[in-house]
Amino acid sequence: MRGKAFVLLSYWTLMSSIKEADSPDLGARIAARARELRAARGYTLDVLAAKSGVSRSAISMIERCATSPTAVVLEKLATGLGVPMASLFDAPPAGESPSPIARRSTQPRWRDPQSGYSRRNVSPSGWPSPMRIVEVDFPAGAVVAYETADRDVTIHQQVWVLSGQIEVAVGEQTHQLEAGDCLAMRVDQPITFRNDTERNARYAVVIVTEPLPARRIS
Repeated sequence: MRGKAFVLLSYWTLMSSIKEADSPDLGARIAARARELRAARGYTLDVLAAKSGVSRSAISMIERCATSPTAVVLEKLATGLGVPMASLFDAPPAGESPSPIARRSTQPRWRDPQSGYSRRNVSPSGWPSPMRIVEVDFPAGAVVAYETADRDVTIHQQVWVLSGQIEVAVGEQTHQLEAGDCLAMRVDQPITFRNDTERNARYAVVIVTEPLPARRIS
């Protein structure tokens, strides 16, 4: 009986974690944010395609919520829009003042269809702050390679490993990180996250965006 009870408990624990990770309206949120950010910059689909390296048709499908983009594609789109990828998960303006508190139950979770990694946007959506916090569950054996490039803003990122081990390659430098380690970087070159262990890893990412310094005109 105890064995059956343990199996049932494990099953419901698994099902509840899957349910928590699913956010059926998040695709619509990403679509709305992509349209909003593109419109705010006055970019046509062709212009954003040229800036991001994502095809015009793919961008159109993302904005119509007709596809499930991978993390790599979303990072390319964010690069073209000049924002951190976390911005694509913010809720679009709803006509009411944003709250400075983000309850855990309302923090959107999203699973990358390619690598299986799951990310939670911890920070309050829409709150005027240059800082964002993201929590990531990174499966054993997962690899995510971002073709990150310069943006019109400076993005600083710190990765704090909460459990497990990960490898992070920033440009030509590779860093082995264990629980408690923190890596600081600028998001302006290719970055690869890898978990070569047999255990899932969990880490937090703190992202700060600041405008580029004004150029002097001589």
